[in-house]
Amino acid sequence: MSNGSFLERTGCVTRVLVKNKRGRGYLVNPGRSPLGRFTRYLVLAGIIFIMLPIILLSLYRLPFIHPVSTLMMKDLVTFSGYDRRWVSLDQISPTLINSVMMSEDAKFCFHSGVDWDALNSVVTDAIDGEQTRGASTITMQTAKNLFLWTSRSFIRKGLEVPLAIMTDLILPKQRLMEIYLNIAEWGPGIYGVEAAAQHHFNVSAAKLSPRQAAYLAVTLPNPIVRNPARPGRGMQTLARLNERRARGAGAYVGCVN
Repeated sequence: MSNGSFLERTGCVTRVLVKNKRGRGYLVNPGRSPLGRFTRYLVLAGIIFIMLPIILLSLYRLPFIHPVSTLMMKDLVTFSGYDRRWVSLDQISPTLINSVMMSEDAKFCFHSGVDWDALNSVVTDAIDGEQTRGASTITMQTAKNLFLWTSRSFIRKGLEVPLAIMTDLILPKQRLMEIYLNIAEWGPGIYGVEAAAQHHFNVSAAKLSPRQAAYLAVTLPNPIVRNPARPGRGMQTLARLNERRARGAGAYVGCVN
């Protein structure tokens, strides 16, 4: 080995003899050096980051497993408490499902987790210094809710993309929608559509009216500020538009009906 070093193999361990300018040398085990340890930890963290979501998502395919979001876990750790009542997809009003899809991700049935056209537009706007709009699909939001934090950053968005592709590959569309509707936040400490329907309208998710479904759907982008039970004029306008789009959803929602 050049630069005053050569390799010495002892048993199963390879050590490096490093010589200084005076000709003196010492043996170094690369695996025990700070750089070696850091490299090992980095590789291990990468393996865990890849394998843990795969394992969990594979388990989440099972209908009797009810996943929780990172926000729900935070509420548990901080003793804040939360209200979430799991319901299957067939116990949710189809009008609510249509309204949510038309509000959050009209291409849900047609993409593989990421709406690349919308994402490219956001990146272009950010580079040009223009105000960006949301490009998160329902799959990306589900991956974020299950595995990531809520504060916005390019790092989080960069992690969302591979996680969303992985989520779409492992979970069927119907199961993915079921999980999303049961972990989405609909107000402080209110998670899932059943808890939201009961809290805001005192009805079950199966009995939501088209207008109530529209109010819940347009609440999703900002559930801490927007209140579906007490909508302002702007929210009422959004709900009317959403209600019309939900009625004409047709083939857009075919993968979950």
